[in-house]
Formats: sequence, structure tokens, C-alpha cells
Amino acid sequence: MKAARFYGSNQPLKIEDVPIPSPKSGEVLVKVSACGLCHTDLHYIDHGVPTFKQPPVILGHEVSGVIESLGDGVNKFKKGDKVLIPPVFTCGECERCRTGRENICDNMIMLGNNIDGAYAEYVVVPAKDVIPLPEEIPLEEGAVISDAISTPFHALLNRSKVKPGDKVVIFGCGGLGLNAVQIAKALGAFVVAVDIKDKKLEFAKNFGADVVLKSDEKIYKEIRKITAGGADVAVEAIGNPQVMQIAFSSVKTGGKLIIMGYSEKDVSFNAGRIMFREMEIIGTLGCPPYVYPKLIELIRQGKLKLKEVVTHKFPLDEINNAFDLLRSGEESLIRAIVIP
Repeated sequence: MKAARFYGSNQPLKIEDVPIPSPKSGEVLVKVSACGLCHTDLHYIDHGVPTFKQPPVILGHEVSGVIESLGDGVNKFKKGDKVLIPPVFTCGECERCRTGRENICDNMIMLGNNIDGAYAEYVVVPAKDVIPLPEEIPLEEGAVISDAISTPFHALLNRSKVKPGDKVVIFGCGGLGLNAVQIAKALGAFVVAVDIKDKKLEFAKNFGADVVLKSDEKIYKEIRKITAGGADVAVEAIGNPQVMQIAFSSVKTGGKLIIMGYSEKDVSFNAGRIMFREMEIIGTLGCPPYVYPKLIELIRQGKLKLKEVVTHKFPLDEINNAFDLLRSGEESLIRAIVIP
């Protein structure tokens, strides 16, 4: 099969022919329909973040596809079934898994990091983690449900506990941020979207934002006026410590800051304000498996946009061009997918 392999930081992925993997007991072989491009992969390719599997490794963790073959003991699927593959596989045995927090499993295995991923024509994964996709959901665009939509869904539904009438501000209108906008709106919130790019704010309006604002260092003052004292929930979807501080300043007394963007840097908040105003700063990672069926049903019913999320498609041979587009900050990009 054809695959894009990662050999190390600061070099392009190499398109190579490698053997098609065989599913072992409890596994399935999936013919990849599409795999979404994620900034997580750029941390490996550009920023020196090591993969758990020693290179060469096949990256790619946002996947949809069709069951090709079954390992021994697998009877919940058959060849030809449409499926979604989550980015993280769980052990089912640790304390986190036993208490419904599988997304932070002590023994998690990440596709395209701990094991070979799906920038390839086929991928082998544990059958227990694979999620059926209804016929109504298109396979190619469906790939982005795995991460780009599920991550903000968990962040807003479970970590933020957004309720109808809440005032929610989203900082950053990239792939995660725009999906956070439409999910917050679907949950009944009044939504403010913040970005530095006009095109991203236009997208946010189309995804349901009630108010869009161009960002600056004092934008929290405008947000406080619009929300009559501050947001119930602010979501930082960029991974920028300065933006995290601005987002925190936009939250009302008793409100929540959700850190959805990744940064390896430290960030400072005023401890007195956190204590005296009972503020909450909450991390969020991925999505627990039990949440996916509810999310997929909302998409099947048309309550959340899907096709509009995927703005660019690339064949596998052009994956390095796709990453160049991701690096460029292209305003028209929401999510790109690679189609083997």
C-alpha cells in the first residue's frame, strides 16, 4: 500500500510503498476513505515533538473508512461497514476508564503517534474502539468528526457544561474554534467569536456566531460590555498563552476558562482573582468514546454542519503541499483532508 511516512523533524513526509498490515485477534483492517490534517502533526514535523513510536512512523489520527477484513474474535462488524476511528484507543481498565474519563486513559494509545496512523491506504486498529457511521453521513467529510468536531463537543458539553442562555466566547476561529462556535450555538448559547482574520470571522458568522470581534489586547473590555459583565464560558482554541490571559479577563465572576488549544509554554493568572471570584480554569482533551454516538446523531439530523467544515481535499501524494497550506494560515482553510 501507499503511505506517507515520518522520518524525523524538519523534513517532508515520504510517500512509500509498505506492506498492508494484517489484523490480529480483536483488530480490524480499515480501508481509509479520508484522514484529516491536524496541527498536532505539525508539532512532530516542524517543532521537534517526538512520536512515541520510533520513526519511521505513519502519522494521521482523524480517520473514516470502510472495514476491509476482520481479525479473530471480531463479530460486531462485517466487510464493507462504514466506520469512524477515534484518535485515541483506551485500555478500559484504569481508574480514568472506569469512571467515564477514557479520553485521559492512563494507558492511551494514540493513532499516528504510539502506532502507525492513517496517512495511508489501510490502517489496523482495535475493533473495540471503532464507531459505526450511518449511511447518511458522507465518508470523506465524516473523518473530521473523529477529532475536529468531537474535541470541542466534549469541551462544551462535558467540561464547560454549557446550558441554554449561557454567554460563550470562542477565541480562535480555526477548525476547532469554528466547530466550537456551531456546537455552542446548538447547545443554546449566545456566542461571541474572536479572531484576527476577517475571513475567519465571516466563517464564524456562517457557523452561528451572534457577534464576531476582531481581536486585540483589550478585546476583553468589549466582550464584557456585550455580555453584560463577562462570559459564562471562554474557550481558548489557539494554544497561545497571551490569548489565554485575554480570554480569562473576558470571563465573568464565577465563570470558566476552557483551555482547548495546546501550548508547551507556561501561562500566568492572578491567583487572587481565581480565589475571590471563584473562577474555574479547565483543561480539555479529545473526547470520551461514549460521547461519539450522541454527536454523530446530531450530525445525522443536520443539527451541526459537516460538509462546510471540510474546505480542502488532497490526494495522498500531495500531503506535503497540504501541510504547507496548514502552515500558511490560509484564511479560507477550515479543515483539510487527505484522500488515499
